[in-house]
Amino acid sequence: MIIGSISENQNNEKRISITPEIVKKYSSLGFEVCLSENYGQHLGIKDKEFLDLGVKIIKDDNEVISHSNIIVQLGLLPDEKISLIKENQTLIGVLNPYTNKERLEKLAQKKVNLFSLELLPRITRAQSMDILSSQANLAGYKAVIESFANFKKAIPMMMTAAGTVPAAKVLIVGAGVAGLQAIATAKRMGAIVYATDVRMASKEQVESLGGKFLTVEGSENLETEGGYAKETSEDFKKKQETLLSETLKKIDIVICTALIPGKKAPIIIKDDMINNMQAGSFIYDLAAIQGGNTAYTEVDNIVERNGVKIMGESNILNKLPISASSLYAKNVFNFVDNLIEKESKKLNINLDDEIIKNTLIK
Repeated sequence: MIIGSISENQNNEKRISITPEIVKKYSSLGFEVCLSENYGQHLGIKDKEFLDLGVKIIKDDNEVISHSNIIVQLGLLPDEKISLIKENQTLIGVLNPYTNKERLEKLAQKKVNLFSLELLPRITRAQSMDILSSQANLAGYKAVIESFANFKKAIPMMMTAAGTVPAAKVLIVGAGVAGLQAIATAKRMGAIVYATDVRMASKEQVESLGGKFLTVEGSENLETEGGYAKETSEDFKKKQETLLSETLKKIDIVICTALIPGKKAPIIIKDDMINNMQAGSFIYDLAAIQGGNTAYTEVDNIVERNGVKIMGESNILNKLPISASSLYAKNVFNFVDNLIEKESKKLNINLDDEIIKNTLIK
């Protein structure tokens, strides 16, 4: 069995799917690893490091694809590469079936095995494969760092002979994995942190990290069985807007993390709320790539409205590609390990396995 990966388009994606550390683990499963030339060079990983571990380095991406039984990537391959994938080959990555439906259907018709890792069920056995959690953790941390770097005031309270500098007030919208990491990071750096979420189960987690939870009446009914936030009712939205409008008047920095899987991000911070914020405030919108949580978010651009700056990036993890690659590669290995029959060392697509059944695109 050969497992392969080719370089991503580094203008959009700097993470890699196979790291030197993980090569050893694939070898222990009986895999031969095949990578494109200069696969990790942009991260400071030279081809020699891979070669010393027994990896086969190939100049031609097309040859890597044609030789590999299993291909692991971050996202879906470009069209000119997709056409090279043959029957019974397996493609694993973040394939985004909601936006790539037609392209994936064509591959499925060719009897290609397609596994999209963002569809993993939220069960205990899948935690080591959970790419959404591992990557969101880093995104939440980095969103705080980026926000503080762009904010023009000090973050912690400072008492000096010349007077006291008050601590910055930070609001985290959405207390999922990214939001909780953002709370912890902002708190460690001395900010006063508030958080809001439609799931009342988040209250205890927020408070355990030192944040102040803003409670909206009716929150207890807005969580799916899988642990995600549900889309809210109009009545709830009005109550949430009232609470946010009043809170935002005293907030310096907002980190938006609210996403609904497979749908456009909900607009939570409306234009009138932004107009009532203090000039010099800053909003970082982690939901930018799915439309954003504010009325004015633009991908990879800083927008200024009424003295408030709003920032959203297409891929914040490009700023932490080494850490993000390390975690992603481990997640993918654990998924592949679950796919392989231990005795025969062959692919075993067992549809009785909830992990395999949920991630397989038919």
